[in-house]
Amino acid sequence: MGVSIKGKVSGTFMGKVDFRDYKTFLYGFGLLFILIVWLFMFSEGLSVHSLVKFVMLIILSYLAMVYDITTKRIPNWLVLVMAAGWVLIVIPVLFHNIENGTRIIVDSISGVLIGGGMFLLVYFISRKNLGGGDIKFMAAAGLYLGFSGTIPVMLYGSILAAGTGMVLIMFKVIKRKDPIPLAPFLFIGIIITLFTV
Repeated sequence: MGVSIKGKVSGTFMGKVDFRDYKTFLYGFGLLFILIVWLFMFSEGLSVHSLVKFVMLIILSYLAMVYDITTKRIPNWLVLVMAAGWVLIVIPVLFHNIENGTRIIVDSISGVLIGGGMFLLVYFISRKNLGGGDIKFMAAAGLYLGFSGTIPVMLYGSILAAGTGMVLIMFKVIKRKDPIPLAPFLFIGIIITLFTV
């Protein structure tokens, strides 16, 4: 789903380009990108828990981006897979170390509340100009990002989306009320956050 300067949800914001024609390329590029990220994270000596969590977040966020671009929506099943994946990651940690597992759960719930809550607030303030899929996606991403990671992702994503929208309007690629998808910018925000925070 997505957000625009004053618009609704959309997936084809680059003029008349239909990104559904490039779906195979998007998936292929995604596999290569995720492999590179995985190798980089592996070389950083992250714990198995963190490595699996971040790689899963990147994979599922990338899929959300592709769906948002090509179908103009983020499917509910993808959000449910994100939530279920997080549960599968956390359960072993909880059994191995209850204190550490509890801390992770509390932090993740904080991420859900801040991510889903703030986007839900924007949804009502903007008179439903923000897509419902974006709210659910950001809430699910908050599980992985926790409190400290969720806020910068929303800031990066929102700023990048607004900046891109203004540039496209400036060059008359879109009109002021034309929408652009938000998931691609949230994905970029996630990547930036994972490697900087």
